[in-house]
Amino acid sequence: MNKKPSKFFTVCILSITGVKANRDLVKAVRITLRRKLNAPGHRKRMVQELKATGTTLDVKKYFYGRVHGLDFGLYAITLNKRRVYERLAQNKSRVYNFVSRKVLDQIPFAENGDPVTLIVDKSMPRPEINDFDSYVRRQLESRLPPDTSLDVEHRLSHEYPGIQAVDLFAWGIFQKYERQNTEWLDVFQDKIRFDDQYL
Repeated sequence: MNKKPSKFFTVCILSITGVKANRDLVKAVRITLRRKLNAPGHRKRMVQELKATGTTLDVKKYFYGRVHGLDFGLYAITLNKRRVYERLAQNKSRVYNFVSRKVLDQIPFAENGDPVTLIVDKSMPRPEINDFDSYVRRQLESRLPPDTSLDVEHRLSHEYPGIQAVDLFAWGIFQKYERQNTEWLDVFQDKIRFDDQYL
């Protein structure tokens, strides 16, 4: 049991356009793992995932050095958990859906009909995934041109490196609110398009 739960919770979306840019982002995660965490001669055990909490600032900076030239933006809302009404605190999935939608509302989507794929960290049980998907679809479809295809995928972070990249950035934003620590956030500040606190 977590004896000292966090005061804040950050929902972060990394918005990137184009298959090549997304491929380059994924490749940067894999290269960082291979060169910095699984370098030959330093292997005690293979590190499968780039995690914010277990990664030094130098490794984070190395990763960012490989992606800073990519055209992407970070959109985040950090929830003050202590101010969430008690009734809502009992329905965490509803709060998560609501905050996620507020972040999505900030992202400008192209009007040219390019397909939109939302990849979400698979952390919810199936009934909550279904609720999330239908809620988000309703919100996004009202903003997208009718000919724009929309996919919502839930992937495990160790299987999809893109989620690991978002985790690194989300942690930096979260640290600003939770511990007033902006050491990592200061490195990628230029990629922040929206960062706000809710409640």
